[in-house]
Amino acid sequence: MKGLNVSLEGMIDTHIHPGPDIIPRLLDDIEVAREAQIEGMDAIVIKNHVEPTASRARIASKLTGLKVIGGVTLNETIGGLNPSAVEASAKLGGRFVWMPTISREKINLSNIGEVLEVVAEHDLVLATGHLKPYEILELIDLARSAGIRRILVNHPLTRIVGASLEEQREMSRGAILEHCLVTCFHEQLSIGRIIEAIKYVGYKKCIIATDLGQEHNPSPVDGLKWFIGSLIRGGLKEKHISWMCSSAPKKLIF
Repeated sequence: MKGLNVSLEGMIDTHIHPGPDIIPRLLDDIEVAREAQIEGMDAIVIKNHVEPTASRARIASKLTGLKVIGGVTLNETIGGLNPSAVEASAKLGGRFVWMPTISREKINLSNIGEVLEVVAEHDLVLATGHLKPYEILELIDLARSAGIRRILVNHPLTRIVGASLEEQREMSRGAILEHCLVTCFHEQLSIGRIIEAIKYVGYKKCIIATDLGQEHNPSPVDGLKWFIGSLIRGGLKEKHISWMCSSAPKKLIF
Protein backbone atom coordinates (compact mmCIF):
# COMPACT_ATOMS: atom_id res chain seq x y z
CA MET A 1 0.00 0.00 0.00
CA LYS A 2 1.47 3.35 -1.01
CA GLY A 3 1.56 5.95 1.75
CA LEU A 4 2.89 3.70 4.52
CA ASN A 5 5.71 6.17 5.31
CA VAL A 6 3.13 8.73 6.53
CA SER A 7 3.55 9.79 10.16
CA LEU A 8 0.60 9.23 12.50
CA GLU A 9 2.16 11.21 15.35
CA GLY A 10 -0.53 12.85 17.51
CA MET A 11 -3.42 11.55 15.43
CA ILE A 12 -6.71 9.92 16.44
CA ASP A 13 -8.76 7.28 14.64
CA THR A 14 -12.38 7.76 15.75
CA HIS A 15 -13.74 4.52 14.24
CA ILE A 16 -12.09 1.13 14.75
CA HIS A 17 -13.70 -2.32 15.08
CA PRO A 18 -11.36 -4.64 17.03
CA GLY A 19 -12.09 -8.00 18.61
CA PRO A 20 -13.49 -9.70 20.52
CA ASP A 21 -16.61 -9.58 18.37
CA ILE A 22 -19.28 -11.91 17.03
CA ILE A 23 -17.65 -11.68 13.61
CA PRO A 24 -13.94 -12.24 12.92
CA ARG A 25 -11.67 -9.25 13.49
CA LEU A 26 -8.08 -8.68 12.41
CA LEU A 27 -6.81 -7.46 15.80
CA ASP A 28 -8.11 -7.36 19.37
CA ASP A 29 -8.36 -4.27 21.57
CA ILE A 30 -4.85 -4.62 22.96
CA GLU A 31 -3.21 -5.35 19.62
CA VAL A 32 -4.84 -2.41 17.85
CA ALA A 33 -3.94 -0.07 20.73
CA ARG A 34 -0.32 -1.25 20.75
CA GLU A 35 0.01 -0.65 17.01
CA ALA A 36 -1.38 2.87 17.42
CA GLN A 37 0.88 3.55 20.42
CA ILE A 38 3.97 2.46 18.45
CA GLU A 39 3.01 4.93 15.71
CA GLY A 40 2.78 7.77 18.26
CA MET A 41 -0.96 8.24 17.84
CA ASP A 42 -2.75 10.24 20.52
CA ALA A 43 -5.85 8.04 20.86
CA ILE A 44 -8.19 5.57 19.20
CA VAL A 45 -11.92 4.95 19.51
CA ILE A 46 -13.09 1.34 19.59
CA LYS A 47 -16.62 0.44 18.53
CA ASN A 48 -18.73 -2.71 18.64
CA HIS A 49 -22.20 -3.21 17.20
CA VAL A 50 -23.42 -5.64 19.87
CA GLU A 51 -21.80 -4.70 23.19
CA PRO A 52 -20.44 -1.61 24.97
CA THR A 53 -16.69 -0.95 24.70
CA ALA A 54 -16.09 1.43 27.63
CA SER A 55 -14.74 -1.26 29.99
CA ARG A 56 -12.66 -2.80 27.23
CA ALA A 57 -11.18 0.60 26.44
CA ARG A 58 -10.12 1.12 30.07
CA ILE A 59 -8.25 -2.18 30.11
CA ALA A 60 -6.57 -1.49 26.76
CA SER A 61 -5.53 1.97 27.97
CA LYS A 62 -4.04 0.54 31.15
CA LEU A 63 -2.08 -2.15 29.33
CA THR A 64 -0.74 -0.01 26.48
CA GLY A 65 -0.51 3.54 27.81
CA LEU A 66 -2.52 4.82 24.84
CA LYS A 67 -5.78 6.72 25.29
CA VAL A 68 -8.37 4.16 24.16
CA ILE A 69 -11.94 5.45 24.10
CA GLY A 70 -15.11 3.39 24.07
CA GLY A 71 -18.84 3.84 24.16
CA VAL A 72 -22.09 2.12 23.39
CA THR A 73 -24.02 1.45 20.19
CA LEU A 74 -27.80 1.57 20.68
CA ASN A 75 -28.64 -1.68 18.93
CA GLU A 76 -31.08 -4.41 19.91
CA THR A 77 -28.52 -6.33 21.98
CA ILE A 78 -28.32 -3.56 24.61
CA GLY A 79 -32.04 -2.72 24.53
CA GLY A 80 -32.07 -0.19 21.71
CA LEU A 81 -32.56 3.41 22.82
CA ASN A 82 -31.71 2.47 26.39
CA PRO A 83 -30.82 5.46 28.62
CA SER A 84 -29.64 3.13 31.39
CA ALA A 85 -27.05 1.61 29.07
CA VAL A 86 -25.87 5.09 28.09
CA GLU A 87 -25.62 6.09 31.76
CA ALA A 88 -23.61 2.97 32.62
CA SER A 89 -21.27 3.49 29.67
CA ALA A 90 -20.65 7.08 30.73
CA LYS A 91 -19.86 6.05 34.31
CA LEU A 92 -17.35 3.53 32.98
CA GLY A 93 -15.60 6.28 31.03
CA GLY A 94 -17.30 5.79 27.65
CA ARG A 95 -17.35 8.93 25.54
CA PHE A 96 -19.34 7.83 22.47
CA VAL A 97 -23.00 7.00 22.00
CA TRP A 98 -23.68 5.61 18.54
CA MET A 99 -27.20 5.55 17.22
CA PRO A 100 -28.47 2.18 15.90
CA THR A 101 -26.48 0.45 13.18
CA ILE A 102 -27.25 -3.22 12.49
CA SER A 103 -30.61 -2.91 14.31
CA ARG A 104 -31.63 0.32 12.62
CA GLU A 105 -34.77 -1.14 11.01
CA LYS A 106 -35.99 -2.68 14.28
CA ILE A 107 -35.76 0.39 16.51
CA ASN A 108 -38.32 3.15 16.89
CA LEU A 109 -36.51 6.48 17.11
CA SER A 110 -39.46 8.40 18.52
CA ASN A 111 -38.46 7.80 22.16
CA ILE A 112 -34.99 9.31 21.87
CA GLY A 113 -35.56 12.05 24.46
CA GLU A 114 -34.27 10.23 27.55
CA VAL A 115 -31.13 9.11 25.74
CA LEU A 116 -30.40 12.68 24.66
CA GLU A 117 -30.82 13.87 28.25
CA VAL A 118 -28.15 11.44 29.44
CA VAL A 119 -25.82 12.35 26.56
CA ALA A 120 -26.20 16.03 27.42
CA GLU A 121 -25.76 15.46 31.17
CA HIS A 122 -22.44 13.66 30.68
CA ASP A 123 -21.29 15.80 27.71
CA LEU A 124 -20.87 12.73 25.51
CA VAL A 125 -20.28 12.46 21.77
CA LEU A 126 -23.50 11.60 19.93
CA ALA A 127 -22.77 9.71 16.71
CA THR A 128 -25.42 9.04 14.09
CA GLY A 129 -24.65 5.40 13.24
CA HIS A 130 -26.61 4.11 10.25
CA LEU A 131 -29.43 6.64 10.28
CA LYS A 132 -30.71 8.07 7.00
CA PRO A 133 -30.12 11.74 6.11
CA TYR A 134 -33.59 12.97 7.10
CA GLU A 135 -33.22 11.20 10.46
CA ILE A 136 -29.74 12.63 10.97
CA LEU A 137 -30.92 16.17 10.31
CA GLU A 138 -33.82 15.74 12.72
CA LEU A 139 -31.52 14.21 15.34
CA ILE A 140 -29.05 17.09 15.07
CA ASP A 141 -31.86 19.57 15.74
CA LEU A 142 -33.16 17.55 18.71
CA ALA A 143 -29.67 17.05 20.11
CA ARG A 144 -28.71 20.70 19.92
CA SER A 145 -32.02 21.67 21.52
CA ALA A 146 -31.14 19.25 24.35
CA GLY A 147 -27.81 21.02 24.85
CA ILE A 148 -25.60 18.49 23.04
CA ARG A 149 -22.69 20.06 21.19
CA ARG A 150 -20.55 17.03 20.37
CA ILE A 151 -22.27 15.46 17.33
CA LEU A 152 -20.60 13.23 14.76
CA VAL A 153 -22.18 12.10 11.48
CA ASN A 154 -20.77 8.67 10.68
CA HIS A 155 -19.64 7.89 7.10
CA PRO A 156 -22.20 10.05 5.22
CA LEU A 157 -20.99 8.85 1.79
CA THR A 158 -21.75 5.16 2.40
CA ARG A 159 -24.70 3.58 0.64
CA ILE A 160 -26.29 2.81 4.01
CA VAL A 161 -26.43 6.55 4.83
CA GLY A 162 -26.35 8.06 1.34
CA ALA A 163 -26.21 11.77 2.13
CA SER A 164 -25.99 14.18 -0.78
CA LEU A 165 -23.42 16.96 -0.74
CA GLU A 166 -26.12 19.50 0.08
CA GLU A 167 -27.40 17.32 2.94
CA GLN A 168 -23.84 17.02 4.22
CA ARG A 169 -23.48 20.79 4.16
CA GLU A 170 -26.72 21.12 6.12
CA MET A 171 -25.51 18.51 8.64
CA SER A 172 -22.19 20.32 9.03
CA ARG A 173 -23.98 23.36 10.44
CA GLY A 174 -24.57 21.42 13.64
CA ALA A 175 -22.20 18.46 13.51
CA ILE A 176 -18.84 17.12 12.36
CA LEU A 177 -18.77 14.71 9.41
CA GLU A 178 -16.64 11.56 9.64
CA HIS A 179 -15.32 10.17 6.35
CA CYS A 180 -14.14 6.57 6.61
CA LEU A 181 -11.65 4.66 4.50
CA VAL A 182 -13.52 1.36 4.64
CA THR A 183 -16.06 2.64 2.11
CA CYS A 184 -13.28 2.77 -0.49
CA PHE A 185 -12.73 -0.95 0.03
CA HIS A 186 -16.29 -2.22 0.48
CA GLU A 187 -18.12 0.10 -1.92
CA GLN A 188 -15.27 1.20 -4.22
CA LEU A 189 -15.87 4.83 -3.27
CA SER A 190 -13.15 6.94 -4.86
CA ILE A 191 -10.77 9.12 -2.89
CA GLY A 192 -11.86 11.90 -5.23
CA ARG A 193 -15.44 11.66 -3.96
CA ILE A 194 -14.24 12.01 -0.38
CA ILE A 195 -12.08 15.00 -1.27
CA GLU A 196 -15.03 16.58 -3.10
CA ALA A 197 -17.23 16.18 -0.02
CA ILE A 198 -14.56 17.58 2.31
CA LYS A 199 -14.07 20.62 0.10
CA TYR A 200 -17.83 21.14 -0.27
CA VAL A 201 -18.49 21.49 3.47
CA GLY A 202 -15.01 22.69 4.47
CA TYR A 203 -12.26 20.66 6.07
CA LYS A 204 -12.85 22.24 9.49
CA LYS A 205 -16.19 20.42 9.68
CA CYS A 206 -14.70 17.01 8.84
CA ILE A 207 -12.83 14.14 10.43
CA ILE A 208 -11.18 11.26 8.62
CA ALA A 209 -11.12 7.78 10.17
CA THR A 210 -10.75 4.19 9.02
CA ASP A 211 -13.73 2.07 10.22
CA LEU A 212 -11.28 -0.82 9.85
CA GLY A 213 -10.79 -4.03 11.80
CA GLN A 214 -12.18 -6.52 9.28
CA GLU A 215 -10.00 -9.62 8.73
CA HIS A 216 -9.77 -9.07 4.97
CA ASN A 217 -8.68 -5.41 5.16
CA PRO A 218 -5.42 -3.70 6.22
CA SER A 219 -4.81 -2.93 9.88
CA PRO A 220 -6.18 0.41 11.10
CA VAL A 221 -2.74 2.03 11.29
CA ASP A 222 -1.73 0.87 7.81
CA GLY A 223 -5.12 1.89 6.47
CA LEU A 224 -4.90 5.35 8.02
CA LYS A 225 -1.44 5.91 6.56
CA TRP A 226 -2.67 4.90 3.11
CA PHE A 227 -5.77 7.09 3.48
CA ILE A 228 -3.76 10.15 4.47
CA GLY A 229 -1.22 9.59 1.69
CA SER A 230 -4.00 9.20 -0.87
CA LEU A 231 -5.77 12.38 0.28
CA ILE A 232 -2.52 14.35 0.04
CA ARG A 233 -1.81 12.97 -3.44
CA GLY A 234 -5.37 13.97 -4.31
CA GLY A 235 -4.66 17.58 -3.46
CA LEU A 236 -5.52 18.08 0.21
CA LYS A 237 -2.97 20.04 2.23
CA GLU A 238 -1.08 18.40 5.08
CA LYS A 239 -2.28 21.07 7.51
CA HIS A 240 -5.87 20.22 6.59
CA ILE A 241 -5.17 16.51 7.18
CA SER A 242 -3.68 17.38 10.56
CA TRP A 243 -6.87 19.22 11.48
CA MET A 244 -9.11 16.33 10.43
CA CYS A 245 -6.97 13.60 12.06
CA SER A 246 -5.83 15.45 15.17
CA SER A 247 -7.29 18.85 16.05
CA ALA A 248 -10.90 18.11 15.12
CA PRO A 249 -11.20 14.73 16.90
CA LYS A 250 -9.46 16.11 20.00
CA LYS A 251 -11.91 19.00 20.08
CA LEU A 252 -14.83 16.63 19.53
CA ILE A 253 -13.86 14.11 22.21
CA PHE A 254 -12.00 16.04 24.89
